[in-house]
Amino acid sequence: MRTNVLRAAAALAVATLGLAGCGGTSSDAAAPAPAPSATAAASALTIKDPWVKAGPAGEMTAAFGTLVNDTDADITITSAESPASPLELHEMTMKDGKMVMQPKEGGFVVKAKGDHELAPGGDHLMLMKPAKAIEPGDELTFTLKLADGNTVPFTAIAKPFAGAGESYDPGHMAPMESAAP
Repeated sequence: MRTNVLRAAAALAVATLGLAGCGGTSSDAAAPAPAPSATAAASALTIKDPWVKAGPAGEMTAAFGTLVNDTDADITITSAESPASPLELHEMTMKDGKMVMQPKEGGFVVKAKGDHELAPGGDHLMLMKPAKAIEPGDELTFTLKLADGNTVPFTAIAKPFAGAGESYDPGHMAPMESAAP
């Protein structure tokens, strides 16, 4: 019985190998491999350790984490969305000797095979006016929009955080002393 099973397995293996070499035309062999899709590139952008600063309804807060690009090309994040609040991509910069936050012109570029940190006192996703309070432990959903038209969804958990004392560029919004991310 065991010999019959081994013979059957060997015959199946030979038949499978024989079929693997058949079935294609010479034009199939010359066809180029399909290019990686933009969706594949988008799926290679991930966010590690995402979190949101807990805060009251109507007051600005921010989302953070590390954007990781596993592709061989730079990826640009042009905007973001969340059902919790209108969002803007923000950066910190020096103006008149003072650190201020402002919208990030051109978006966040995550270099090929690199990462880009979103952190208090640096680049971040600014929730402009949350419709309801964001309590520690809440999970918020986000969608990053990429320059190539693709999107990357993720979920972040809310945590308490006192903030880094940033303020807004005076030409953009009022100072943010009490609502800094």
